[in-house]
Amino acid sequence: MYWIIALIIYLLLAIGMVISLLVNGIRPAKTLAWLLTIFTIPVAGILLYWMIGRNRRKYSWKDIQEDEAINAYLQRIGQNQGIQNPLIKDSAVFDKLPHLIEKTSGFKPTQNNEVVLLKNGKATFDAVFSALETANNYIYLLYYIYEDGELAERLYALFSKKITEGVKIKIIYDGVGSYSLSKQYIKELKAIGVEVYPFLPFKLGRFLASINYRNHRKIIIVDGKIAFTGGINISDKYLKGDLVLGKWHDMHLQLKGASVLDLQVVFAIDWFLVSGDSSELDIELPKLSKTVGNQIVQIVYGGPDDYFSPIGQTYFSLINNSKKYIYITNPYVIPGTAILRALEVAANSGVDVRLLVSAKADSVLVKWSVRSYFESLLKAGVKIYQFQEGFLHSKIIVSDDEIVSIGTANMDIRSFEQNYEVNALVYDKETAILLKHEFLNEVEHSRSVEYETFKDRPYLEKLKEGFAKVFSPLL
Repeated sequence: MYWIIALIIYLLLAIGMVISLLVNGIRPAKTLAWLLTIFTIPVAGILLYWMIGRNRRKYSWKDIQEDEAINAYLQRIGQNQGIQNPLIKDSAVFDKLPHLIEKTSGFKPTQNNEVVLLKNGKATFDAVFSALETANNYIYLLYYIYEDGELAERLYALFSKKITEGVKIKIIYDGVGSYSLSKQYIKELKAIGVEVYPFLPFKLGRFLASINYRNHRKIIIVDGKIAFTGGINISDKYLKGDLVLGKWHDMHLQLKGASVLDLQVVFAIDWFLVSGDSSELDIELPKLSKTVGNQIVQIVYGGPDDYFSPIGQTYFSLINNSKKYIYITNPYVIPGTAILRALEVAANSGVDVRLLVSAKADSVLVKWSVRSYFESLLKAGVKIYQFQEGFLHSKIIVSDDEIVSIGTANMDIRSFEQNYEVNALVYDKETAILLKHEFLNEVEHSRSVEYETFKDRPYLEKLKEGFAKVFSPLL
């Protein structure tokens, strides 16, 4: 009798899952991957789907209120900057991409920015602590990974000092990415007056509903005048390396100027989501100097609550509109059909398409998923390099000596549709050329993947790749 009841429950869940997959308009590849999962591991597959696979994008009255507050804030920023919509007409890329980002993500390009490239952990944290020391009004931090260690202790000491000076400090950390951050450390932060909130923390009901949606952003704001974003988390491994992966190689940005206020919008939205407090959208904005810098920057952010995929569409547009070359550095290239075809079309059209990935990976399934796309890309003429000296974690695109994308987003479905991400687009020849040379320098420390050799790889490797590729839409 019990097995009949269990079978009925199983069938109802399975039918509900199929209906949910069809109604929510999930991509065919992902639908098939989930169906294969429940046939391969029936009970566990269905439980996994109801835990992490459902489309939970919802809009509510609360969201509408948030949008109205954000729109008012954006208007204030525009008035404060004295910039309505800078025209960028120097190239086909500049003519299209800014409009795409503005429509899908909401931010216009901003002028009068100063951009500083920060390579690896030491340069990044030297700049971060130097900037934090200058804070007079507020410090905002948003991080996917915030770990106990020397960096965390240095931050605590600095926060203690700044709180006594009257500086307001707010921190958001991701509830899964920062799982190892100790309760004692958080308690001590709160005790000195720091406001701290987790993003979707470990709570059974909420955890099962939202484990698949993580805040992968890394943002620091100092007084609305200095901002940081990029791939580097608050973790000692960025300074000391990793026993398994070796030295971590990454890139971060320091921004000054109008783009800082756009990143502050992103923080304010996330602060509203975790705390219910929208007062950050009413904060007094600093007067921006028009002599900070001369670089044009556009912020693009996205998450699972976006109808479009702002970052995915940005990557697609960058590839599609490149005329001479596009160099991509990313550890997690699991592109999906659209980006894969864009890369193949660009290479077949004569564009110099190069891909730099890490030879080492922090996940076996990710490693084989990334490799599963190599053969078709190589056949189309894409040049692929595997970085050999540690773990390459940078997320950089540079195109045609004109435009650069740096940020938190990987080139995979998770970053496009499931994570909360943020990138900075820099429309600047000098920055693009600098990062082109950086790419070529790292290629010198990489192994080239050759088509003729790769296509004859062992059958077992092909099998691993095939298995991983089937499940790559779920990653």
